[in-house]
Amino acid sequence: MPVRYRIIPSPIGDLVAWGDGDKLAGLGFTDSSKATSVGTTSERDDAAFEDVVRQLRAYFDGELKSFDVELETRGTPFQRRVWDALQRIPYGSTTTYGRLATELGDPRAVRAVGLANGRNPISIIIPCHRVIGVGGGLTGYGGGLHRKQWLLAHERGEQVML
Repeated sequence: MPVRYRIIPSPIGDLVAWGDGDKLAGLGFTDSSKATSVGTTSERDDAAFEDVVRQLRAYFDGELKSFDVELETRGTPFQRRVWDALQRIPYGSTTTYGRLATELGDPRAVRAVGLANGRNPISIIIPCHRVIGVGGGLTGYGGGLHRKQWLLAHERGEQVML
């Protein structure tokens, strides 16, 4: 089955969702390096991922705090453990790379956790934006720090202009 993709408008920029069948393998901003290569090897299907679109709209409308989307994450076992841990960070909360490393059983794995976080293929739904620096500062985000700031403020119920 060919990889399908769909463009999804959002308040912080268009997203592209992609995957095989009904499982979501990737979600990123159309202007990110991960997402820009999708169209060259995939088939556009504007009817694909209806449930993803519905849940993202509800999230951006402030009506959804937890996603229930069938995912197909492709990564190393360690990366998948990190991505699973990211999904346990509550809506509106943040954590640090160090806390995630400790939760995963190796407090020294801070850099490895950061690398796995940066390779997260499914933005927003796997909420890597909820990971911040040890001093509370915003650290890298594939969609840009302005979007990370917006997402965190949105989850706190604050209005932020992009």
